[in-house]
Amino acid sequence: MDWQAAISGAAARVADHVRRTPVATLRFGARTVRFKFEQMQHTGSFKARGAFNTLLQAEVPQAGIVAASGGNHGAAVACAAAGLGHRARIYVPRIAGPAKIALIRAQGADLQVVPGAYAEAAERAAEWQAATGAMQVHPYDAEATVAGQGTVMAEWEDQGLDADTVLIAVGGGGLIAGALGWLQGRRKLVAVEPETACALHAALAAGAPVDVEVSGIAANALGAKRVGDICFGLAQAQGVESVLVSDTAIAEAQAMLWRETRQLVEPAGAAALAALLSGAYVPAEDERVAVLVCGGNVAPDPLDSV
Repeated sequence: MDWQAAISGAAARVADHVRRTPVATLRFGARTVRFKFEQMQHTGSFKARGAFNTLLQAEVPQAGIVAASGGNHGAAVACAAAGLGHRARIYVPRIAGPAKIALIRAQGADLQVVPGAYAEAAERAAEWQAATGAMQVHPYDAEATVAGQGTVMAEWEDQGLDADTVLIAVGGGGLIAGALGWLQGRRKLVAVEPETACALHAALAAGAPVDVEVSGIAANALGAKRVGDICFGLAQAQGVESVLVSDTAIAEAQAMLWRETRQLVEPAGAAALAALLSGAYVPAEDERVAVLVCGGNVAPDPLDSV
């Protein structure tokens, strides 16, 4: 797979449909950190990139589109489908929470909320696809999705990214897979996962993707039960460093982002910074570090009553 060519093609394809999100260089304590605020993307996460890249090059059947999601992917697929004139049916688990459920519903999708976690939503989406012939848009383990997510890193470099190391939160692995595909080892990537939702970390330890139990404050975004094969293959081949962070560290990073930058992000969006602030990842003294802030759909919505 020529990932750089695929990501370059995706960047051209989605350019008129996604936002070029801002970057900043900020001081956190004794360290300068480069940020990209991808939570300012359509529907509050990077997921819109993969959704638009997938649908813009697909022949969507009359039955429309189906997707399973912890929340952010579903909102992105619903947004892309509506923007391109397609019907979408989205399955989410109840743990997605009211804010993300409301966001998906606001995009006009046929929303189905199911008991359990992402795995149960994925089972229901697969059943609907089999019964109707709808096109399924996978949240992380599909080439078009990964290429779309890779446009984040391509865009960041085009914006002058000045970093040796980039910290990225991982759920199913689509975002870091796209970054790995684009960078091809030119920068160090650190995979950050919650201690209680660590599918990539477990896969790297086992030598193959394995199922993990999922819980914690970031589970509705980083709660994949099993890391994607694309992500695992790229991460293993490139020797990605994997670190784990506690729910407490994630919450503290979330609060720090608000206090220091007035960026209000969901727990998953703060996970990468949590690794730096908590010491789960300790850079060398002269190492230039960047953090990708990936999601902003906080729960409950702080302005829901306005």
